[in-house]
Amino acid sequence: MRILIAGFLGSIAMFAWMSIAHMATPLSSTGFSQIPNEAPVLQAMESSIAKPGLYIYPWTDPKDPAAMAKMQAAEKAHGHGLLLYTPANGARDESMAPMLIQEYLKEFVQALIASFIVAGMGAASFARRWGTVVLIGVTAAIATNISYWTWYHFPLDFTLAAIFMEIVSGVVAGLPIAWWLGRTRRA
Repeated sequence: MRILIAGFLGSIAMFAWMSIAHMATPLSSTGFSQIPNEAPVLQAMESSIAKPGLYIYPWTDPKDPAAMAKMQAAEKAHGHGLLLYTPANGARDESMAPMLIQEYLKEFVQALIASFIVAGMGAASFARRWGTVVLIGVTAAIATNISYWTWYHFPLDFTLAAIFMEIVSGVVAGLPIAWWLGRTRRA
């Protein structure tokens, strides 16, 4: 029960921070740019992409033995990128409530995992318990963000903003987790 409560407290702190980061700071839009001459690009997407998905271009068949050479030649001629696209008739419900619930559940699982790890630390000091959660946050922050920057060329400012938000999540979630799990048990 102690771990569950610590996870709950940590997830509340994390959710509050991420809400502030997304609604009251420019962090959530850092690295995004407007498509120049957007109307013809949208028209082309609407007329050629029927299903929602994550698209990579240029596309080469990964089973083709010459795939790497073909991709490099295509990238030199046309550039490369990722396109996350949902057509206007996409099936996903875009109302805020389901997205906020999904976000909170993700943060609850993260805080619960951190609480489980910290609970196994025995009589560690507050600073050590808190620092452990912060390091878990650092690990979460770099796990995918650095790879996306490296392999898919996500903008550096986007990458750094995403890393910062995740590290601060670990900092704020670690405070209630470290506090709660450091309390002495009553007999």
